Amino acid sequence: MFTTAWVNTMMAFFWAFSIAVFAVPSILYIAFRRSLFDMPNRRTVHESPIPRLGGIAIFAGFMSSIAIFGKFVALGQTPDGIQELFAGCILIFFVGLKDDLVSVSAFKKLLGQVVAAGIVVLAGDIRLENFYGFLGFETLDYGLSFALSFIIIIGITNAINFIDGLDGLAGSIVLLMTTALGYFFYLERETYSYYIVCACLGGAIIGFLRYNFYKAKIFMGDTGSLVIGFIIAVLALSFVRIQPGNLGDSSPVVVIAILFIPLIDTIRIFIIRTINGLSPFAPDKNHIHHRLLAKGLNSVQVVLLMLVFNLLLIISVVYFSYLDINILMGFIAFLGLIVIVLIELFTPKAQTNA
Repeated sequence: MFTTAWVNTMMAFFWAFSIAVFAVPSILYIAFRRSLFDMPNRRTVHESPIPRLGGIAIFAGFMSSIAIFGKFVALGQTPDGIQELFAGCILIFFVGLKDDLVSVSAFKKLLGQVVAAGIVVLAGDIRLENFYGFLGFETLDYGLSFALSFIIIIGITNAINFIDGLDGLAGSIVLLMTTALGYFFYLERETYSYYIVCACLGGAIIGFLRYNFYKAKIFMGDTGSLVIGFIIAVLALSFVRIQPGNLGDSSPVVVIAILFIPLIDTIRIFIIRTINGLSPFAPDKNHIHHRLLAKGLNSVQVVLLMLVFNLLLIISVVYFSYLDINILMGFIAFLGLIVIVLIELFTPKAQTNA
């Protein structure tokens, strides 16, 4: 009844969960002893000092589980990028950890992400190779393929980082992404390497959410948000390349639907900041979750609303995946425009008083 792969996946999930859920209390103890807090300010939602090193627990759970239960491709076989993902995660982890402890300049954080992306794209050969007929484009030449893959990995990594501003939001959204990606990888049957990654990440995030959901005792910080963003980015590229679950040429649209919330929020924020003459990376309280809070919703309602919306979008796109990719992309773009207009017209700006 239970295959070896299924049992191994469940063991990977529960190992990652156990390590994360038992690591957080120790991290909290050290954080309080050393006063390692995220202090309230005009850009934050929380009103009291809260430790921000929860990403260490996610990293420990994920990395130890993937090291034990992950399937690494032998020399000479087709690369699956898991070893390179492993290496990139380690680099991203230390960049995020340093930023959480002593702060790192935006340039150095970007440089670390570029190097980590290079490990996956150049050494692991995980990249966007085809547009599958979108706007009439098919196979991409090598230069464009590598360039777009770097942009996609760095963009998704930072998009996940940007939505980490509310109790349980980033963890819950990424858990939904991980579940959706893992489900389709599982349907493919030959993509064990990838759905075991999803199982490890999902277990670690659930263990962390035990302490992060409203009211949060700990935040994941850049240590966590950059690592999980990087993992999701690599999984997304692998998803488009493999086209699991008989999705065919619609796989890029399904990925965009899965990543819709952080992507549309990032695009919206970049447009607004650029129009106002600000740096696209300048922090503020203008993200979608901030605007929904200002509308009168509480933290739990905001998280649930965004989860339900994203889930319904994924189901809708998968249901109509037989349609032409240009029609599906047009639908996603139109929906994104509607979301941006609704947020700008019908939600008040969040208060930014110190």
